[in-house]
Amino acid sequence: MNLQPLLDLSSRHHSHLCPRQILGVRLGLCGMKALGFDAPPPKKRLLVIIETDGCFADGVTAATDCTVGHRTLRVEDYGKTAATFVDVQTGRAVRVAPALDIRQKAYVYAPNEPRHYFAQMQAYQIIPDEEMFTLTEVTLTTPIKAIVSRPGVRVNCDVCGEEIMNEREIHRDGLTLCRACAGQVYYQLALNLAITPTDAIH
Repeated sequence: MNLQPLLDLSSRHHSHLCPRQILGVRLGLCGMKALGFDAPPPKKRLLVIIETDGCFADGVTAATDCTVGHRTLRVEDYGKTAATFVDVQTGRAVRVAPALDIRQKAYVYAPNEPRHYFAQMQAYQIIPDEEMFTLTEVTLTTPIKAIVSRPGVRVNCDVCGEEIMNEREIHRDGLTLCRACAGQVYYQLALNLAITPTDAIH
């Protein structure tokens, strides 16, 4: 397959191309191939769970056409350039990760380039899949139906009153709770005070 159009697509978001974008494109193609797809399948059949954000994520998106906006791309930030590809229709899931010695292999495939960055740029476009990646059949710990959920479903939290979409609420002691009010929160209020958007400007 001609990688260049996909690399061009990925690089548009950055005004440059880097090794992690190339890695993301190659890994995205490899993951689809493992599930039997030669191209991004229609009707949200493919779900991709990536394990880091940044340039790598844009490469995966360019190859798979999966995006956060379409709810076909999810980020579980483990800080790893790896991803799990899920066929939503069959339930089959494959995790794809770079080979542990991928950087060393770059020098083998780009022997005339002594600079690390540019050796990776060259090599990541030509290393065969079987040498570049490891593939592992996996089972998701959260059922696919729970991950995909039912878009458009809305309820309100009984504590904070904020709207909760896509069946992300938690039911406890007869209450409907958002994850923050249920204790699964990633932030805390500064000095226990809420601010308005107008306050934030000043």
